[in-house]
Amino acid sequence: MTNSAASDHLSDIDLYCQSVISGTRPACKWERLAVERHLNDLQRQNTDGFPYVFDLDKAQRIINFGELFPHVKGKWAAQVGAANRIKLEPWQKFNFAMIFGWVHAQSGLRRFRIVYLCVPRKNAKSVKASIVGLYMLVEDGEYCAEVYCGATTERQAWEVFRPAQKMAAKKASYRRRYGVSSHAKRLECDQVGRDGNGRVVCQPDGGRFEPVIGKPGDGASPSCAILDEVHEHPDDTLYDTMITGMGAREQPLLLMITTAGSNIAGPCFSSQREVERMLEGEENDELYGMIYTVDDPETEWMTDIGIEKANPNVGISVGWDYLRARVKDAMRSPRKRSIVLTKHFNVWVTAKNAWLNMLDWNRAADQTLSVDDFISEKACLGLDLSETDDLTADVKCFRREIDGQDHYYFFGRYYTTEAKVREHDHYGEWVRTGHLLECDGETIDYTQVEENIEEDAEQFSIPQCFYDPHGAAHLAQRLSQLHDIEPVKVGQTYTNFSAPMREFERLLKAGRIHHDGNPCLAWMFGNVVAKETEDGKMMRPVKESRESKIDGAVAALLAFIGAFEPSDDDQDFDDFLRDPIII
Repeated sequence: MTNSAASDHLSDIDLYCQSVISGTRPACKWERLAVERHLNDLQRQNTDGFPYVFDLDKAQRIINFGELFPHVKGKWAAQVGAANRIKLEPWQKFNFAMIFGWVHAQSGLRRFRIVYLCVPRKNAKSVKASIVGLYMLVEDGEYCAEVYCGATTERQAWEVFRPAQKMAAKKASYRRRYGVSSHAKRLECDQVGRDGNGRVVCQPDGGRFEPVIGKPGDGASPSCAILDEVHEHPDDTLYDTMITGMGAREQPLLLMITTAGSNIAGPCFSSQREVERMLEGEENDELYGMIYTVDDPETEWMTDIGIEKANPNVGISVGWDYLRARVKDAMRSPRKRSIVLTKHFNVWVTAKNAWLNMLDWNRAADQTLSVDDFISEKACLGLDLSETDDLTADVKCFRREIDGQDHYYFFGRYYTTEAKVREHDHYGEWVRTGHLLECDGETIDYTQVEENIEEDAEQFSIPQCFYDPHGAAHLAQRLSQLHDIEPVKVGQTYTNFSAPMREFERLLKAGRIHHDGNPCLAWMFGNVVAKETEDGKMMRPVKESRESKIDGAVAALLAFIGAFEPSDDDQDFDDFLRDPIII
């Protein structure tokens, strides 16, 4: 690659950064913060407390390398000559330069070991991942490199590896220079290293690049792990396996490349939140992340600005007409809206047909809220006791008047069993952070639940307990007999829940619902699907699958039924509240 071409790469990256910062290029909050992080780091490179530098040669080398390969799918794959060659866009060059250009000032080893890229569909994710895999196989300086495309299904594992295999097959000079041979299920490398003049030195190597479903075999030592569509991973098993296997490598790289999804209890959402905290200022020098999405998921996705923010390759690998058509589909069909938002705008929507917009729920969180701020105040208690071996919830709802309007505050306890914690990684994390209570053994300790409610009754005024009759009747009666809390039975019917759910959603959007940000409750609210009657006039809460628990959300809605006081324009709900005890 000529010096002119190299300088063009640097110019493209500089212009990209300037356009993002100036607003010339429509960019979401996270893209702007990622660019600002790089520019700020340039000012402090190789200073006390920040031992990293931006190596221009290494930043350009991966770009030069990637642009030597041909396209293997899409309209460009049918072209010949230079028209068939991959041409990276400035936003792609920026990401490659960040991952491979930032190094330790003394050792020269890569700064970033974990990379999270959240990019919508049709924005050339497989091209980026393939270039990284092919580069890490031969240019990383690791003897016997091991590069894995990890996924939970065979189809997904091949989504990255197959394009890389085709790219290698179409580039004879790559195979010849590095001694790469292609087999049915892997690429192998028989050369590694360079002499003092920078020339490739031939020697036995045994490096390999292959797809992996689940865990790699015993003895695996990944130098690079590419995890595609991480939002589909149910737990951290594959991530943890790759990370722990990298211990013997000098500068391993774990690349997560994904769209948004619907499982906020999974490892993908957790990784995204970690990236968001890092971009907002939390120190993490070994993590690089970029998220392409919209700033306002309520309306921005319906605009061309929103399309451009979330889809950096629009007009190139994905057409404007295609995305505008998807937007129209989403506007016409609520069922398609969640799919379009997740796949083309990287908006997390939790349940695929979730009742609430979880961004509204997240905005209602206030980490400074404490139930101790409501000592001696009146609370309504909602109680949902499900199966004896799974989640149980009791939630208190307080009402306060602010500027002439009622606001509602929710605090809950959520219980699970020791056995369930072993089955679900996200349960274990919530137990460790105190957001979920673990009962010993394999059944819920209802005595513990009762004792905690008894303690609440001593600190707060709890005249009534609204409960789901399925499983909670016995405890409700004990609360009445022993603790003077009146039990109010509310079955999960359309009649009982339709009006409260509509009012709850309205007040949430109006900023009159408040909670303490418990992630366990957020997960359960995200799992709630509003099942409607055929005419669409009534609804009740249900879940999409057995694993999608909603007990805490139901308990919160039960507490809301008891706490809500309609204003003059809430006459329909007022009529309902006159007789809520309907089974």
